[in-house]
Amino acid sequence: MKLNFEALEKALTSYKNSIESLEKAKEFETTDKKMINTLKAGIIQNFEFTYELCWKFMKRWLENNVSKTEVEGISRRHLFRLAAKNHLIDSVDDWMLFHEARNQTSHIYDETVAEEVYKKTLEFISKAKELYNNLLEKND
Repeated sequence: MKLNFEALEKALTSYKNSIESLEKAKEFETTDKKMINTLKAGIIQNFEFTYELCWKFMKRWLENNVSKTEVEGISRRHLFRLAAKNHLIDSVDDWMLFHEARNQTSHIYDETVAEEVYKKTLEFISKAKELYNNLLEKND
């Protein structure tokens, strides 16, 4: 059964646009710290949403193409291992770091933690696009 990846495609577009907006805002010398922090918060929010869609689509694809019973109730690490074994992603460790960053987003009241999470979100977009492309290629 073919999966519909429209939601993931829209999330990736929104995520990319939020990163581009921050890059454009940094070009203006008059951009204040509040605006930069607001744009970073938007990027983090896009990361959260896109990350959630990514692992859920991984799971759906694996249920459809490997085994629903093998996927049901497994840990995120095991899910990422199965995804790597099936060539959806290339690094379990990277995805576990993104998982950790996602978990930290609900505790961002420390500016240092927020900045660390923000940096990880910038690394995530290329991995999310790679997953999206692999899912499209294997969507039969």
